[in-house]
Amino acid sequence: MVRGGAHPPRRPPRPGPYRGGVNENANANANENASGAHRPGTERPFFVYGTLRPGGRHHDRLLRGRTAAEEDALLPDAVLHDGPGYPYAVAAPGAGPVTGTLLTAAPGTYPALLDALDLLELPAGYERAARATVRLRDGARVSAWVYLAAPGTALGPPIPGGDWFGRADV
Repeated sequence: MVRGGAHPPRRPPRPGPYRGGVNENANANANENASGAHRPGTERPFFVYGTLRPGGRHHDRLLRGRTAAEEDALLPDAVLHDGPGYPYAVAAPGAGPVTGTLLTAAPGTYPALLDALDLLELPAGYERAARATVRLRDGARVSAWVYLAAPGTALGPPIPGGDWFGRADV
């Protein structure tokens, strides 16, 4: 309450296409609390499939020096769609896989890396969700954070083969 009993004006909704967030269902048995905040000592890798993959335009700027491992991996049960200069993965049971890279944060970098990736991805129409991925070197199933298209995000056509680097217009 403000002096005189009046309430301050409410903030208008955030402008633009922002629809991102953290999938709270993924957090139920994950490394984050329901707000998406990091709890020390509980970390999971990130699965990236577009401009954050090694060789992608955001990789070196955001990830150089912040990863301990970068391993080829697949995201089953998903379809990759073209977007405005970057792709969107969409959950689709029985579809896929999407080709990408499993990134493990370097020691001491996880909170800052999580914040940097959320800052890049969430306003661009993604939501962060815990998903099962498959590490190619050994076939292990690894739970990782994946930035999926948030509900209502405008999607381009599906990318055949699910590999952003393998698309025809590269």
